[in-house]
Amino acid sequence: MLFDSTLRRDLSRSFGATLIVIMTIVITMFLIRTLGQAAGGAVAPQDVALLLGYISLENLPTMLSLSLFIAIVTTLTRMYRDSEMVIWFASGVGLARFVRPVLSLVWPLLVLVAILALFVWPWGNRQVVELRDRYERRSDISRVAPGQFQSSADGSRVFFIDRDTGDGSIANNVFVLERREGSESVTSARSGRIELDGDQRFVVLEDGQRTDLELATGEKRLAEFESYRVLVGEALTSGTDNLPAKARSTWQLLTQPTERHLGELAWRIGLALGGINLVLLGIGLASANPRRAGNWNLLVALLAFVVYYNLLSLSQAWVASGTLAFGPALAVVHGGMFMVAVTLLWWRERGSSMVLRRRRPAG
Repeated sequence: MLFDSTLRRDLSRSFGATLIVIMTIVITMFLIRTLGQAAGGAVAPQDVALLLGYISLENLPTMLSLSLFIAIVTTLTRMYRDSEMVIWFASGVGLARFVRPVLSLVWPLLVLVAILALFVWPWGNRQVVELRDRYERRSDISRVAPGQFQSSADGSRVFFIDRDTGDGSIANNVFVLERREGSESVTSARSGRIELDGDQRFVVLEDGQRTDLELATGEKRLAEFESYRVLVGEALTSGTDNLPAKARSTWQLLTQPTERHLGELAWRIGLALGGINLVLLGIGLASANPRRAGNWNLLVALLAFVVYYNLLSLSQAWVASGTLAFGPALAVVHGGMFMVAVTLLWWRERGSSMVLRRRRPAG
């Protein structure tokens, strides 16, 4: 049908352009933040691109929903401004008639949003957690770059090496300054290497000396050694028991229904339900007066999106804190938004019908 094909074509073009713009803005923001974290030592510089990819996948459901919402509002608003809506209304096509072609076009995107929210979101979060955890739990000697002073993870040690081998496992001319409560020690060695003992890492220093200083008394002790072993790292990897709720699979959340898990589950299901409500809400919010300049309806639509997703975050917090049960939280937020969207759609449909009746000449 001409009506369906025209609407789908315009909506597809608008959605594609909007998604590109939103993804560019969001990825640029995350890139700046990730580079800042890498500069501050929170993540490994070589993992920036990989981390950015995981974060983009995590936020893809929200970007798709926002792009779809804006595309619906802008497409229908343009049709109002070009008086196309008046023609369709005069032909007997009401605003509610737009729901079916829009849903028939966007239902694959809504299914994709649900899959991303339920499965890709926890996988991406888990990969981010493992990347950061692996970086935080690496050995202290691996933090050191030749010719640079570098502190350990807890700040109790300062390392310096003159040079190392290509793989970083053996360092030459090693300097270690260690501070403890009431004492300070300086260790220097001709070479050092990393050894693994179970899930712990040690650095073995060879051919060096160690100077201990008691800060209270000023007493010094000097010791020379041929081989000296220092613990510089804890467990290489962390267990899955310490994973946050957002990094756990949906099946784990269902089989372990704690309050925190149910709160995370409310967020994921809310992302899927939110896409459907935004489609209906976008059709109802799209309205423009050809005689009035400006895009106030788009600003109102963006404000509605922000409020809706803030309510979604609040519902997650309510369920996680035990303030509201899982089912009532979904019913209040998403059921309430569905009623608002349907009511707005009915009000727009009724208003357009009344306008046409007033404009129709008396027979």
